[in-house]
Amino acid sequence: MAEEARTRRDVRRGRPRTRRAAGAPLAALLLAGMLLAGGCAAPERLADSAAARQITAVLDRRAAAVLHHDTAAYLAVVDPGAAALRTAQRAELAGLADVPLRSWTYTVGSVTAEGDRATADVELGYRLEGFDTAPATARRTLEFARDGAGGSWRLTADRPAEGAAVPLWDQGTVVAVRGTHSLVLGVGRPAGELREIAETADLAVPAASAAWPDRWTARVVYLVPASTGDMAELLASPGGSYRGIAAVTTGAVTGAEGEPALADRVIVNPEAYASLGTFGRRVVLTHETTHVATRTATTAATPLWLSEGFADWAAYREEGRTAGEIAPELAAAVRARELPAALPGDDDFAFDRDADALARAYEGGWLACALVAEEWGEDALTDLYRAVGAHDGREGAVESAMEKVLGVGEREFTTRWRGYLADRLG
Repeated sequence: MAEEARTRRDVRRGRPRTRRAAGAPLAALLLAGMLLAGGCAAPERLADSAAARQITAVLDRRAAAVLHHDTAAYLAVVDPGAAALRTAQRAELAGLADVPLRSWTYTVGSVTAEGDRATADVELGYRLEGFDTAPATARRTLEFARDGAGGSWRLTADRPAEGAAVPLWDQGTVVAVRGTHSLVLGVGRPAGELREIAETADLAVPAASAAWPDRWTARVVYLVPASTGDMAELLASPGGSYRGIAAVTTGAVTGAEGEPALADRVIVNPEAYASLGTFGRRVVLTHETTHVATRTATTAATPLWLSEGFADWAAYREEGRTAGEIAPELAAAVRARELPAALPGDDDFAFDRDADALARAYEGGWLACALVAEEWGEDALTDLYRAVGAHDGREGAVESAMEKVLGVGEREFTTRWRGYLADRLG
């Protein structure tokens, strides 16, 4: 039981997945996919200016160099006088050598140019071979200097845009470990640790598929930074935001014209993950992998008790633990006659909540999904999930879906859920 309690209480699963172009419980995300105009005012600030077109041509050559691992061509666009940048760029390209890139592109948003200097807001898009069905994106700020009057633009600075996440390869050399259903990309971690994560992920993907019958890619990318602080950089969050969080799933929900943009990443906190045993690690990765599996059915209409509860239900579904073992904090509340009055609200899942209260929110969501699966059947649970996500907006989504799928309204369901808590945890 100690393992279950530690998995629940001390090491939380996270869920900063964007529902719109950007925005999530914890600031901007690694794959937010939203351009921001930055920098100061200047005489020329146009996406379709002569400077923008010329810089786009330079970056097209740079993108080709990345895909061909051509160091000379990659450095050819860098200002010869920028010695530190050239060293950093050489290391960056070398650090990408193990990453199975299918595509690498730059989209120039706007250019602020004055004389022989220019700053460009750029969206980097890349796809991993065999995993991404749409590009993952990262916002960058690039600076250029013109090589003489009328000469070519040369790169003088390359950094994440203000408030944007740091890509994994900016943190060091990326090591790739391939599993049957997984790709684990790590920086600064032992190869054996990455292999263990790949092996656990290869159990998590089939478990998620068994719980979620809809078709999905069933191949997931897991990122493993060197530390909790580096994890926060990948998520553009304060350094202490993810202390004790074992893993999070991140990705832009929709791409162009509202189509699904499937380039999710499960980001593992190596310090919190290492504190778990075999069971806890399996639960954490299955939970996060289930978020990837349910991606296209999860929308702004989906409450966190349902999305987090379903992910936990999938993770614990075949583990053979009792409700008291899985939900110790809620069990303690029930025994103390502190039965919750309502299903957990979205605010109850905030990472800055009291650890016990946060645990009770996850446990309450899990037991709500377990109740549906037990009383109405597993098919009804997945039908409910789809129906809620298909609703136009949050208001009325759960009520409408429950009446349609379960034949009861949210109020009656809540009453049954409270009784279910009392029966299973009392």
